Amino acid sequence: MTNVRDITPINWWDAEPSRHAKDQQEVAARFPDLRWVPENPGRWEGRLPMWPLDRTPPAGLLDLLGGEGMQVVILYRQAYPMVPPRIYPVDPRPEPLECTQHRWHVMGDGSLCLFQTETAWDPADSICDLLVKAAAWRVEYALLKAGALTEMTVNGIVRDSQHDDLITRAALSVAADAESAQLAENR
Repeated sequence: MTNVRDITPINWWDAEPSRHAKDQQEVAARFPDLRWVPENPGRWEGRLPMWPLDRTPPAGLLDLLGGEGMQVVILYRQAYPMVPPRIYPVDPRPEPLECTQHRWHVMGDGSLCLFQTETAWDPADSICDLLVKAAAWRVEYALLKAGALTEMTVNGIVRDSQHDDLITRAALSVAADAESAQLAENR
């Protein structure tokens, strides 16, 4: 009989080498600013692009996001691909209060809430689909911070362009506020 203490755990990528290779290829192609770190269950670190969506970026996006996409850590779990990785925003990092209110779509541990239900993740889904959702979360987060939204949208902005004009208006408002602050400082 095998003693439980004699069982050596293996990493998910040793159990699922074809899935690991697929993730490596897809992420390298679509998100070249992320780098793989093979420690513990593994993670990606780096910056997501501002707009990896399949439509033209709205005017003002650069200004709204301060010229950069979101810096993230994508933390795999040993049960991957049966469970999704967790995505933690590093910059910008949600404030502690935002991790306790549903309207921000941030879990209590600081990871992003990108699914309406726990069962929404399909193990056959691409990690890249999740990364696109995370990049879109960053845009909605900026809209909330700018006061253009009162809460994150239910379905997100990945496939719904109805808020694209809101991005332009919010960027103009943020720019006007910055200009007013600069004028006040120069007086």
